[in-house]
Amino acid sequence: MRKKLLFCLWLLTPIGLLAYHYGPGQTNIARDAAASQLALAGSYELKEDWRQAMSAYTDALTKIPASDRDTRWQVRLAQAKARMQTGELPEAISDLESLLSEMEKEKAPAAKIADVRANLAQGDYYAGWLMRLEGAKTEEWMVQVDNARQNFRLLAEDALKADPKAAKTHQENLEATIRLARMDLTELQGMPLPKNCQGAKNVSQKCRSQCECKNKKPAEKETKDARGAGTGERPPGGS
Repeated sequence: MRKKLLFCLWLLTPIGLLAYHYGPGQTNIARDAAASQLALAGSYELKEDWRQAMSAYTDALTKIPASDRDTRWQVRLAQAKARMQTGELPEAISDLESLLSEMEKEKAPAAKIADVRANLAQGDYYAGWLMRLEGAKTEEWMVQVDNARQNFRLLAEDALKADPKAAKTHQENLEATIRLARMDLTELQGMPLPKNCQGAKNVSQKCRSQCECKNKKPAEKETKDARGAGTGERPPGGS
């Protein structure tokens, strides 16, 4: 009887290996592939080859399982930071806004949310700086500066008790943002361009287009709902 049982187990071994290979085994293979891409991204960052680093992070994200939520968040942040360095500042800001919204919704750890918020605030600060130099209207560049101001203020307040050193840094960034808003344009033009601003072009136009897209969505939905009501269709959520 024992021999028969062992023989059956021996016959089932290949099936078990296949099940592992196409189940957990595939997940581990994907994680290994992602780890290789992350190591590659790190090496590109050391060389300050930000575009290649961003590409490696993007490739890693296609391999990291959806269940590895925290890892995906961390890589998305690294990807956005690399993107900011390539000059794609408005695009990086959009990525960070999306990431922050998702992490807040999923109740991510406060420290990780703060890290994303700090990078988003910096992105908005630099965008506001460049938009002023590009001659954008006050009401346009003030959107970015005000976003930075609000986030730096929130970071400073949240860190006040838990991390006084971080709170001091956020407070200094908040003060710098307020100075940026109050500074005369000629004074700003005489200041050296921050490293994170170098390479970024057409920031005003890109931010303007993003703002228009955001503002279109509610209007488009309202138009669609109105058409539905006019033809006897019930708008979504209607009673």
